[in-house]
Amino acid sequence: MSVDLWVWIATAVAIVGMILFDFFAHVRTPHAPSFREAAIWSAVYVGLAIVFGVGLGFVWGWDHGTEYFAGYVTEKSLSVDNLFVFLIIMTKFAVPREFQQKVLLVGVVIALVLRTVFILLGAAAIEQWSWVFYIFGAFLVYTGVKLAKEKHDDDELAHAGEEKDGLAVRLLKRVFPTVDEYHGDRLTTKIDGKRFITPMLVVMVAIGATDVLFALDSIPAIYGLTQEPYIVFTANAFALLGLRQLYFLIGGLLERLVYLNKGLAFILAFIGLKLVFHAMHVNELPFINGGEHIEWAPEIPTWLSLLVILGTLAVATVASLAKTRRDRDAAPALTDEQEPAASKEH
Repeated sequence: MSVDLWVWIATAVAIVGMILFDFFAHVRTPHAPSFREAAIWSAVYVGLAIVFGVGLGFVWGWDHGTEYFAGYVTEKSLSVDNLFVFLIIMTKFAVPREFQQKVLLVGVVIALVLRTVFILLGAAAIEQWSWVFYIFGAFLVYTGVKLAKEKHDDDELAHAGEEKDGLAVRLLKRVFPTVDEYHGDRLTTKIDGKRFITPMLVVMVAIGATDVLFALDSIPAIYGLTQEPYIVFTANAFALLGLRQLYFLIGGLLERLVYLNKGLAFILAFIGLKLVFHAMHVNELPFINGGEHIEWAPEIPTWLSLLVILGTLAVATVASLAKTRRDRDAAPALTDEQEPAASKEH
């Protein structure tokens, strides 16, 4: 797949343009988006991603089109899981709802810049050393196992304020004087002639620090579905665009997706194994099979990967909603059972 330089430039300009539009049309004036506003603009960004994918399929072939959609769905799914972490950070720093849009947009920009760097580094590494697929694969399997052990529930949100500051935030507070109160959406404020950092800048640093960890997961994951840097970049960009609106659209639903991390863990482990199989197929390491390719290693087609990803997300979502409904229905029944026992004591 050969992509001309002008296509790269045009794509980058279009993405920057959408981010600037997002800022001036929605974020510049602080407000808490309504459900209707979040739903409309989420649909717009998803629609743009689909149109782009269809156009890419027509121009460069549907093999690449399928790779794009598999990458987009995977990155969008990981972004939804990341939103829960953003929710915890917002809760910890008690960010006023009308200012959360600005924090999220800055987080999207930081994530896009970081992922672009990782994409270029990943492409260079893959071009130079085929054995890097072993590392990517093992890392994704490890990440999947680690993610499967995590819990995303109301307890995390309830105790968010008790969480310790991360390294980046501690360093920021050590170097610069900070205040505890928000001063509108300003990043700094002057008190008695002295400049202070506001919590708005602190929470942006916290979001940016988590973006680094998210990039470490997402870039190897999508390189397990395609080795085309242009597809990796655009799938990540379109997955991040609209993330701000998605946060407000499904904010109340995040706590109900109790099995989402389990589904994503399975997806990451699946892609990790796919990468290991690919590494075996193109093996050049002298201590593995004498440096020869391992021909029996299966190559999992992208269309099958897409089906596994979509199927896993569907099962995780349905199972999550079913569990939360059962828990909600069981709560009144438990209360009713406790009341007679309490009355007997009297």
